[in-house]
Amino acid sequence: MADAFLKPARFSDAEWQARVQLAACYRMFAHLGWAELIYNHISLRVPGPEDHFLINPFGLHYTEVTASNLVKVDIDGNIIGNDDWPINPAGFTFHGAIHATLPDAHCVMHVHTTPTMAVCCLKEGLSFTNFYAAQLYGQVAYHEFEGITVHRDEGARILASSGGKPVLLLRNHGPVVIGRTLAQAFNLMWLVQRACEIQVASQALGELQPISEAALNACVRDSLNFNPRHGAGEDSFGAMQRLIDRIDPGYRA
Repeated sequence: MADAFLKPARFSDAEWQARVQLAACYRMFAHLGWAELIYNHISLRVPGPEDHFLINPFGLHYTEVTASNLVKVDIDGNIIGNDDWPINPAGFTFHGAIHATLPDAHCVMHVHTTPTMAVCCLKEGLSFTNFYAAQLYGQVAYHEFEGITVHRDEGARILASSGGKPVLLLRNHGPVVIGRTLAQAFNLMWLVQRACEIQVASQALGELQPISEAALNACVRDSLNFNPRHGAGEDSFGAMQRLIDRIDPGYRA
């Protein structure tokens, strides 16, 4: 499959690999119903010494994002090189602050799915009362709603609110996940999405069954999403990429 699409000479092998994986991830989001018209973002650090990052072109649906049309920006959101597309300023307001400050923040994701936004609108937020949420115990922070995230100074406040946690729920807005790798971030977002889906469904049925703190701590300890010795999500990301290759391989262009 990969041989059908040639790497443009202007990209290094490492950057091209990152571009292909990120473009695949945008197609995964679309396949899973996580896209939001042309909005929301997944940003990924470009391998190498420069503080450069890849993000989606503003104006394209996730099914139109390809390895070659991803936009490369610096830490301030300035486009590197020539590009046919702009970026959404709301996209890099907090992505840039997170990438600039946290050395392990190689990937940042933000979505507006119905169940995750619903939980972000709840006063108590995420309830650690299901299998998926239990794996996020102690890993979730909150940031109060300030409006549309287009103001650069909010990026620093969002970063402060995260407190080093890999999952940040923007109240009344939606979740942000921070990963050491693209695969880890994807699997964290999967956990958040599934936890919120189950919470929304179970809350409608009645009182939620609590989980003991001991069991919650055990779930975090044993979760493959936080353990690099077990791939931190690489296997499931690879499985999803193979699925996308079967149904929508044009992302590799």
